[in-house]
Amino acid sequence: MDGSVRPVRRTHAVVPVLCAVVVIGLMLWGWSAWAASAAPRGAAAPQGTAADFVKMSADAPAKAPGVSPEPAAQAALPVAPVQSISARIDPAWLDAMSARTGIPRTALAAYAGAASVLAEKSPQCHLGWNTLAAIGYIESDDGRYGGAVLGVDGYPSAPIVGPALDGSAFAGIRDSDRGQWDGDPVWDHAVGPLQFIPQTWRIWGADGSGDGRADPNQIEDAALAAANYLCHAGDLSSVEGWRRAVFSYNHLDSYVDDVAKVANS
Repeated sequence: MDGSVRPVRRTHAVVPVLCAVVVIGLMLWGWSAWAASAAPRGAAAPQGTAADFVKMSADAPAKAPGVSPEPAAQAALPVAPVQSISARIDPAWLDAMSARTGIPRTALAAYAGAASVLAEKSPQCHLGWNTLAAIGYIESDDGRYGGAVLGVDGYPSAPIVGPALDGSAFAGIRDSDRGQWDGDPVWDHAVGPLQFIPQTWRIWGADGSGDGRADPNQIEDAALAAANYLCHAGDLSSVEGWRRAVFSYNHLDSYVDDVAKVANS
């Protein structure tokens, strides 16, 4: 880590790994308007549906249960979906959209799969896959931060762990997982492609891969947990609602603006 991270919000929030990952020259072109739910300040929020890219086949589950969007007092055992959330998505759509956007196919499947689950579980949320994709890009370059490669199993080739939240450059958050996820028994660190703090993961962790466990390093698990977290903030179909949800992910207006720019692109 180079230490160039965003300020950490002082609640049980997610800490981004990167401060300047959104490069002005980024050309994420060709995103479909029907999938959009992100909107910059003052703009109309595009409407969309996850149904357009969901795999229509007999083996697609009616619903892939994750964790409840209501925070619990303590961690609940992860509930495994019938199959991975990525299996819900049309392979042809994934191939075409990955080629057009440059998002790794594995990451794109996780974002779209999580949006598909929430479209069924919490249809009032109106979460678009591109919102999750924008957050994933800003947090870890879709699991590729520091030269890592996102494997087909959904894990980066090298762990993505943020700096110690020791109260010096960032908020002080004492260890909450005995070093299970971040390797530090003294201070918490943000972990994985979507940069969950261990104490946040204990509440919101989800099993999106269908392997029976919730791991913040696995991008399907992380994407489903992030989707639940965002939708807990309410309806994302309005500008105000969308900004409120993304702001809950990281309490910085500049962060919300950056996510909107990437999502809308």
